[in-house]
Amino acid sequence: MSDTVKPDPAADQHAAPGATLVKDETAKVTTDVQAKEDDKPVTEKATEAAASTAAAVKDNVFSMFGGGPAKVKKEEVDDTDEPSGASKPKDDEDPENQEPDVDFAPVVHLTEKVDTKTNEELEEQTFKMRAKLFKFDRESREWKERGTGDVRLLKHKENGKTRLVMRRDKTLKVCANHYVVPDMKLSPNVGSDRSWVWNAAADVSEGEPEAQTLAIRFANSENANAFKEAFIKAQQENEALFKASE
Repeated sequence: MSDTVKPDPAADQHAAPGATLVKDETAKVTTDVQAKEDDKPVTEKATEAAASTAAAVKDNVFSMFGGGPAKVKKEEVDDTDEPSGASKPKDDEDPENQEPDVDFAPVVHLTEKVDTKTNEELEEQTFKMRAKLFKFDRESREWKERGTGDVRLLKHKENGKTRLVMRRDKTLKVCANHYVVPDMKLSPNVGSDRSWVWNAAADVSEGEPEAQTLAIRFANSENANAFKEAFIKAQQENEALFKASE
């Protein structure tokens, strides 16, 4: 046997009059709204439904990527006080980026050329060859390098005497300077065919005449032999000149 409770008609009769009135008014409003919706054309209803659906989808997409509803771009206010495009400064017209056009005049004008004297102005070069020069140190009993450069034989234009001069590369400092006298003898350096040793009684490369034992080394034996020939020739010429001056 079922326990279903049927509504009691007598209960509605005992309900408050105000509750019945509100219920009737609500039903009336709902009926009016439904009537207005029913009076709209079918196309207008479809358009409103599509717009509502698109707005909902757009808001959902923004929410998925961490954003909110699309923001309305504010209308940019045209600044009438700004200068026109032609009058605005360009990047290359920025004073901070411009290089000053300044002309610096020299304080001192060098109008005269300064000639450096080498004391070789009255001499002519008869021999020139690149080589390396060594000096024998009597205290340490060993050879020390004097420098690398061009060894030259210079013949004086007036008295005809020939001297040997050698300067270091770059600095041009003199490392050998003496006359090629007859008593000098070129000897092979430890059997080498590209190196010679000789004694200079009065080498003035350090300022004061000093006895030195010198050794010179060339790139090959051909250069060494060419130096020996020019050296011996200068000895012979100087020997006649020295005897004539005695």
